[in-house]
Amino acid sequence: MAIQPRRLRLAHLGAALASGGRTFARNPGPSALLALPLAVVGVLIWLILGQAAVAPLALAASGGFMLVGPLLLVGYFELADRSARGEAAPAALAFTAYRRAPTGLWAIGAVCTFFYLIWITDAATLYGFMVGGEPRGLATLLSPGTDVQAFLRWSSLMGAVLAFMIYAVTAFAVPLLHYGRANLIQAVVLSVRAVFGNFLLALLWGVLLAAGVIGSILLLFPFPLVFPLLAYASHALYQQVFPLE
Repeated sequence: MAIQPRRLRLAHLGAALASGGRTFARNPGPSALLALPLAVVGVLIWLILGQAAVAPLALAASGGFMLVGPLLLVGYFELADRSARGEAAPAALAFTAYRRAPTGLWAIGAVCTFFYLIWITDAATLYGFMVGGEPRGLATLLSPGTDVQAFLRWSSLMGAVLAFMIYAVTAFAVPLLHYGRANLIQAVVLSVRAVFGNFLLALLWGVLLAAGVIGSILLLFPFPLVFPLLAYASHALYQQVFPLE
């Protein structure tokens, strides 16, 4: 029987978040450790762009994380499965998921990376037009001028469009490929069908993910806690939409 996405209800979103919290609570150390390198990269990006006096671009770079974030979920799927079976789930185990990842998953990763590069290039171009070459350090973000505010509004709009495209394609395609339940084309079609078939709730879920991830990136320190929880919650929501019969 062909795989078909199930309809979502609002209660499913709450249940997914609760499940994500429980999974994280069972394995907090390895879960946070797996996200720690990403947090370090985020800090370095902020410091480098702040030192280069183009600090507003750090906000754009942080938002762009949503374009590559889906590929990073695979390691957490591995930890979630091990944890559900009551087995030890060290952080290093997550990398086995990438070693045996199907070609289709790497293809999606390449597309996500390509879109991220497009986003960074477009954001830098927009920054040059709207803000120009005047030095803007990190301190200016506490009280941004009208030009920086305009840049943030327009770059956020551009980023949201790209992020939704990636979200629709990858939200369920990544787990479907990871578990070998579909090939690349089938996984993408099913993911898009699931998102648009549950448009309002899928959009709400995407906004929750974006707010949680981007907010924790901006605050830096909560990221190793927030990202794993949302990754596990995404795993739980996938199981709601595409349950094993």
